[in-house]
Amino acid sequence: MPAFPGEPVDDITAALSSMPSGTPASEVARRLLDLFTGGSIAPGTRLPPERQLSAALGVGRSAVREALAALEILGIVDVRPGSGTYLRGTASELLPQTLRWGLLIGERNTAQLLELREGLEIFVARLAATRADAATVDRLESSVSRMRESVGDLAAFAKADLEFHRVLAEAAGNETLTDHVHVVRSLLQVYADRAVHDQEHAERAVTEHEAVSAAVRAGDPDAAASAMAVHMATATARLLEA
Repeated sequence: MPAFPGEPVDDITAALSSMPSGTPASEVARRLLDLFTGGSIAPGTRLPPERQLSAALGVGRSAVREALAALEILGIVDVRPGSGTYLRGTASELLPQTLRWGLLIGERNTAQLLELREGLEIFVARLAATRADAATVDRLESSVSRMRESVGDLAAFAKADLEFHRVLAEAAGNETLTDHVHVVRSLLQVYADRAVHDQEHAERAVTEHEAVSAAVRAGDPDAAASAMAVHMATATARLLEA
């Protein structure tokens, strides 16, 4: 089958050649994603062979191979040995994976990631307050209870803290938003693991989580966002200190 149905291969490779360049494998992935999310390529389309992509992008075949392997892991393309590489989904279906990839391969500044996390978590709390059902609120309060019970066991405390934020993200009901939160939190995990390092900090964090939970139970998005903003401010300060 043709590499890009309804569009000559030469036009596609020319479009790739005109895109800005950067570091090899990650930049190849970015440029391919730009093309895939443009909406002009149908799901199931077979991509040009590695050698043709390599020539169009002005990089070595190894960079193309690495980029395609990474995109396959993310579920964006399907590499079929002996057949070729195929685009898996439509532009809208590819968006969540694309967002995750962009965060993972971009330059990461800790302070900027913390600011991003603050904004995301505050919006999550706002949505959760309008969408959480009684069972979800019960789960939030259960997580807070486990946090309070484990202020003397920081490993258990961190686990309960993470569960609270996971439940809150689920309650928000926005998978793309949740995906962003999870990726940012993962990138900050090395700091987060050391953020609450004594009982005083743990007790303060419990109080902050209780305020968020209470606002969600009351169905008050403004109060939930404000409570989360307070928590994020102190959490960010602790993370930067750590």
